[in-house]
Amino acid sequence: MSGRVIVLGAGMGGLAAALRLARAGRAVTVLEAADGPGGLARAEAIGGFRFDAGPYILLDRPGLEWAFERLGVDADARLHIRRVPEVYEVAAPGASPVRIQDSLDATADDIGTRWPGADDRYRRFVRAMAAAYARMQPLQRISRPGLRDVLGSGAWRDIPFLLKPLSAVLRSTGLPDDVVRALAVWTHVAGQTLEAAPSPLALVPSLIHSAGAYVPEAGIGSIPRTLADEATAEGVAFRWGARVRRILTAAGRVRGVECETGEVLETDRVISNLGLATYLHVLDPEGARRVPARRRAWLENLPLQSPGVCAYLAVRGAPPSSYLRFHLRDEPDGCRLLVSTPAVLPETVQEGWWPARLIAPMNHTRAVREGESGQRGFLEQVLTESWWREGLDEVRILATRTPGDWARDAHLFRQSMNPVMTAAFMRAGRLAHRSPWIGGLYLAGSATHPGQWVSFCAISGVLAAELLLGDSGDRVP
Repeated sequence: MSGRVIVLGAGMGGLAAALRLARAGRAVTVLEAADGPGGLARAEAIGGFRFDAGPYILLDRPGLEWAFERLGVDADARLHIRRVPEVYEVAAPGASPVRIQDSLDATADDIGTRWPGADDRYRRFVRAMAAAYARMQPLQRISRPGLRDVLGSGAWRDIPFLLKPLSAVLRSTGLPDDVVRALAVWTHVAGQTLEAAPSPLALVPSLIHSAGAYVPEAGIGSIPRTLADEATAEGVAFRWGARVRRILTAAGRVRGVECETGEVLETDRVISNLGLATYLHVLDPEGARRVPARRRAWLENLPLQSPGVCAYLAVRGAPPSSYLRFHLRDEPDGCRLLVSTPAVLPETVQEGWWPARLIAPMNHTRAVREGESGQRGFLEQVLTESWWREGLDEVRILATRTPGDWARDAHLFRQSMNPVMTAAFMRAGRLAHRSPWIGGLYLAGSATHPGQWVSFCAISGVLAAELLLGDSGDRVP
């Protein structure tokens, strides 16, 4: 067995995998096409302010702490995580906002004031989802949960829940339509319908009211930077600006990686953080032929999630009380989001100015079809809307990004973040952490785990690395 493992991509999953392997004594080289770590989760300095570059906005603290514990890193000491008290609000034209706070009682009481009796229904819904999450949480930390795992955790009780679409779960609550819309807002972020969305998205409110939503003091971008610093100190070699051309295989096993420069790095162990591109783009022809044609066609046709458009702003005026302010319009690509940093980090205000991000998800098919001009036109439309300027005295647009910009900056495959986590994708199974077709090939990242939060990507890297460490080296699928 080769002594050196090559990790493709310094996103959250790749970084976690590299650090886990290095802590176990393995020599690791990370190849990253960009000039630094983090991918869409990196941080940037723009106009004198620090911004999270990508669309990541919330933090699953329990999952992140589990991953960091496995990696030997103290999350609290390194990240200084702060709880978000006023998490988000959702408004639509002609409707008053529904606010979701970290306090269950405050949220339920506010709902009950407007819709008598809905407060008790909301509490029952949250308690039921909290119980389901407690049963299913252990399964998130197992690469391929089996029947014994499901029975042991008690998650067998949740099989009927998992077989339902999100629409059926939320409508069964009897909650008012405005509240259901607020609870389902994450489907709009992913550009999917309530009917296509998976039921586990209904667990989000129970997480907010129990574990809480958190943001590191230095932003989400401090998470990959911390992992990269730890990995470097542990001896991981990073090669920035190293684009991968091919994963090379022979007789059903990895034998090396070819870079765009033509350089070949020999290895029999690769962990890829490249998502679908692993099978659809970078496997050499011999390896690609080992992927069953039906499975390859399925991968080719998965709906993809665009990073959308984004404007980085410096603004003056009273910040909204909610960290996330959603605005929903009854039209395609009608979801908008204003991220107001001072709601959690008041020290980010500088001489009355504070940083904000204006984000609008964009359907991936539309973004690719319309190209750069259509993407730019959509961004300009969002910027001309008046809702996000309410209460603001002055606005400076510091920078903008379209899906095409994201693709160039973060080297995205087909201008996408990851596959959309639809109910169909969840039931069919995510990409396996250990390739079933190529020996010595492992995968990490959002396409391999039952969720697309930063913490889940870190968990995926830990799981992929631990599978690699447990393999003997002579396995050929």
